[in-house]
Amino acid sequence: MPSAADQTRYAAGVFAGNGSGRELDSDHDALRFEGTDFSGAHAEGHTFIECSLVGATLDAVRLDGSRWSECAWEGVHGVSVSLPEASLVETTLEGCRLGAVSAWASTWRDVTVTGGKIDFLNLRGAKLKTVAFVDCVITSLDLQETTVDGLTFEGCTLLEPEFGRGRYADLDLSGAQLRAPRGLAGLRGASLSRLQVIDLSDLLAAELGIRVVD
Repeated sequence: MPSAADQTRYAAGVFAGNGSGRELDSDHDALRFEGTDFSGAHAEGHTFIECSLVGATLDAVRLDGSRWSECAWEGVHGVSVSLPEASLVETTLEGCRLGAVSAWASTWRDVTVTGGKIDFLNLRGAKLKTVAFVDCVITSLDLQETTVDGLTFEGCTLLEPEFGRGRYADLDLSGAQLRAPRGLAGLRGASLSRLQVIDLSDLLAAELGIRVVD
């Protein structure tokens, strides 16, 4: 992960729309965006390598198709974060508070998300490989049609997650609290704890059309 000593502090407090009239470079290497306001910024297709976002604001930011490699997000917050078809590789997110994150068809590899809360995380059709969520709260997580090759939720609470029509190789949900999940019948290949299977049995039976009688 990037070290502050090896990075150049991004001089402007605003990433775009600062009235300078200068077209932003689309390639960002070893920059530290500390307290930078990305609100409303258009950074589609931009590349970020060994960059840090520290306490940055991402309200209504457009990061469609952006590329993040060996980056770190720390204490980042924002609502309506657009990340469809983006790529996150060897990147960490720590203590972030995000809402309405649209990351459908994105690619995540060797990504760790620790702490914080994400509301309405859309990962439909994404490709996730060696991704770990730790001590997070995630509401309305959409993992439909997602291709998973190593995804864990340790100490996480997942509120109304939705599964189905995905490929869930090495998806481990045993460390998470699952509240009102949907699409349980489509979790072929995933791992659940024995207690979870018992707790979710009525929901699973209902999805399968099984009538449970005493």
